Amino acid sequence: MKNILLFLFLALISCKDSTTTILFSDVIPVVEIAKDYSKINQEALTYCQAKGFNEDYYFLVDMSIHSGKNRFFIYDFIAEKITDKNLVTHGSCDKFEDNESKWEKAKFSNKPNSHCSSKGKYKIGKRDYSSWGINVKYWLHGLENSNNNAVERVVVLHSWKAVQNKEIYPKYSPLSWGCPAVSDEFMKVLDEKLKATDKPVLLWILE
Repeated sequence: MKNILLFLFLALISCKDSTTTILFSDVIPVVEIAKDYSKINQEALTYCQAKGFNEDYYFLVDMSIHSGKNRFFIYDFIAEKITDKNLVTHGSCDKFEDNESKWEKAKFSNKPNSHCSSKGKYKIGKRDYSSWGINVKYWLHGLENSNNNAVERVVVLHSWKAVQNKEIYPKYSPLSWGCPAVSDEFMKVLDEKLKATDKPVLLWILE
């Protein structure tokens, strides 16, 4: 390894006046550093303990991540690690404002008929029938001013056949009308976990 680094350093020096320049980025792959959610996870656990929510796990959705990458995480409080992850949609926000960047970046609104995502903490509520995906949905009850119209807006957790079950970056996931929609396969995983708990589960959508 030391010999390789020395070779690259000498190559850089020798090519200083050459028409061809060797850059470290050309020979050393860029490593993507995983985000640190430790503070978020601790806040989530404290919230669940205070509100009587499930203290085994919670769902974290980071909308700042590209929609073609995994950004729906199941975090296990006991194991202190992410145990599963997958793709999730964000809202098009097209009925609320002219949103030219809707594919690249999620915009947020709590207004009815906005078709936007809404950030904040949610209580995952009743299991119900859905005409989408595996025909299962869970009502989401917004717990903050940024998402307390979720039930009125019918922003629910459900699956959609158009959502892939693996990362598709640089392609984008389809846009929803504000619902965090996942693949049919991942919804089955979430459904099994949610059916097995007697306590409400926390879903937290980050910007």
